[in-house]
Amino acid sequence: MQELDTSDKSQAEEQSSVSDGTPKFGRLLLLLACAVALIVAITLGSQAYYTP
Repeated sequence: MQELDTSDKSQAEEQSSVSDGTPKFGRLLLLLACAVALIVAITLGSQAYYTP
């Protein structure tokens, strides 16, 4: 009986870790999009600054 309780707890921990990973992936995707937007802004800004 104790083995079943232990496996139930480990399964619950695995499920919580999986659900915790989803918002972090969304935040990572948002951060990546912001980084790309910043690089584009720097590129366009430098092009406008250095082009006569």
